[in-house]
Amino acid sequence: MTKKIQAKEKYNRASKHYDLFETPMEKLLFSKLRKSVLPSVVGNVLEVGVGTGKNLPYYSDKVNLIGVDFSSGMLEKAQQQLATLTLSDVELLEMDAQDLKFDENSFDTTISTFVFCTVPDPLRGLKNVYRVLKPGGKAIFIEHMKTDYWPVNLFLKLMNFFSIRMLGTSMIRETEKNIIEAGFKVNSVVRHIFGVVRVITATKN
Repeated sequence: MTKKIQAKEKYNRASKHYDLFETPMEKLLFSKLRKSVLPSVVGNVLEVGVGTGKNLPYYSDKVNLIGVDFSSGMLEKAQQQLATLTLSDVELLEMDAQDLKFDENSFDTTISTFVFCTVPDPLRGLKNVYRVLKPGGKAIFIEHMKTDYWPVNLFLKLMNFFSIRMLGTSMIRETEKNIIEAGFKVNSVVRHIFGVVRVITATKN
């Protein structure tokens, strides 16, 4: 069984309780980060790894949004979330970030929140995002990753032992470096919790 299939099955199983599991961090920090960047997003937007739809309440009604996720269970939750909102131009599709079925230069903006810790081949996924973004388009990443502080990384490595087995989620990826390697120009990085969580804005060169 491939890592992709394993991760997909894990998220399908976890989808029923995923939001409950994340409630503490959502209230403490994650919801504030979503609110800080998403309401101003407009135009043709791709959200990679839409999950249970946690970002959906923060988009303005001016957005033309396609949200993709590789887990049908997570998408079912996102559809339920969408049904409670007034967003009129949103489409949710089952699709793998590593193999996006869109033409090059299709989107004004791409969004990912806590996604590239789980994509089995994160660099391949990021290169796909780069490909479908328009030249000069903006990519917004809210991700957790390895830090520059070794005591924090020791803790992350301990967490990683469990997170990999539970959801296929890595706590020690170097996602900011991967974003640059995929071709993006990083414009700003805002760090939280010793740099474990970062809000990264980048553009397609």
